[in-house]
Amino acid sequence: MDEDAFFQDLLNAVEQQLIAPQTKYVAKTLERLTSKGMSPEDAKERIAACLGEETDAMWRSKRGFDEKSYREKLDAIDASERFADEEE
Repeated sequence: MDEDAFFQDLLNAVEQQLIAPQTKYVAKTLERLTSKGMSPEDAKERIAACLGEETDAMWRSKRGFDEKSYREKLDAIDASERFADEEE
């Protein structure tokens, strides 16, 4: 699968999570990150990266989606972190 297409799918999933009542914690993560100066686009990309990590772990270990682990990954996002390919 094309990595860019997969990441776009993750971003689309994040957009759905932002409006779903079951995943209010995703919207709270976005709010936390943007309130600390991160752009909404960067914040969504970080959230999508966490979703991708959890999805990868799910497939590798042949288990179901671990919402607790996903939430922990979201809570660990540092608003001051930058991806390696981002400009300073």
